[in-house]
Order: sequence, then C-alpha cells, then structure tokens
Amino acid sequence: MLDIRGPSLYAHVASKEDVLWAIVDRVASRFEAAADAATADAHDPDDLLAGLVRAHVHAVTEDVGEASVFIHEWRHLSEERRQAVLERRDAYEARFRAAIADGIASGAFALTDPSLAATFLLTALNGIPTWYRPTGSVSPAQLADLYADLAVRSLTEASR
Repeated sequence: MLDIRGPSLYAHVASKEDVLWAIVDRVASRFEAAADAATADAHDPDDLLAGLVRAHVHAVTEDVGEASVFIHEWRHLSEERRQAVLERRDAYEARFRAAIADGIASGAFALTDPSLAATFLLTALNGIPTWYRPTGSVSPAQLADLYADLAVRSLTEASR
C-alpha cells in the first residue's frame, strides 16, 4: 500500500480518469505484448490457441488487481478513451477468432462459430480475477497450462 494521501496524488495526476486510463493502457499493452510473444513461433492451430490462452492467463496473474480494473472499469472512461480501448479490445479478440477460424479451416478444430468460441474462451479467461489469488494452490504457470488444455480440448474433441 502506498502512503499517499488523495491531495498529494492529485498534485501528480490530473484526474481519477487519468489514473484509470494509465492502468487500462498499461494492462492492454501487457495483454498485447504477451500475445505477440506467445504466438510468434506457433506453427499449428493448437499451439497458436494454447499460446494465446497462456499469454492471457499470465497477463492476468501478473497483477490480478490491475487486470480486474482493466476488465471491468474501462467502461468508465471518457468516450474518446473508451473508443480507443474498444478498438484495441476488438483487435485482441480478433486474434482468438482468427486462430479458431484457422484451426477450423485446417481441420484441427471442430466446426463451430469462431466468434462464439472466442467469446466463450475470453469470458472464462476474464473471469480469473474474480477468484484467482497468488497465494492459492495453483501457480500462474499451472493455471495457464490447465486453461490452454481446456481451450484446445473444447475445440478439438468430438461433441457428444
């Protein structure tokens, strides 16, 4: 916890929105950089999707509090900043949709709606901050591997 009082904080930051924007922008950049790094060497649909999922989990667990602010609070930004976040979010989500569509096209994934599948996965991934605690029994790496496995299996195993 920082030992800073409200008036001292505002001597360095113009508004609450500026604080929120700084967090949202930083976390969005963290998600984007993690996805870039995780998918740079992916060669097949399973690896690509698993890389995206692992990257997302690591970006969330790196700072659960900031991730929670990003996921839930960006809607309180001004219209211009909200639009900028929406554009970044749409581009990020498009990575998941494209990975799933490529997997379907190659026959690696079962036929499904790539948009709905991406929404399903990202909803699960974005729920992590509501329950994950760094002091819990699952490490970020274990969680990333488990979620990656679940994501790939949800698209590759035959429906019943």
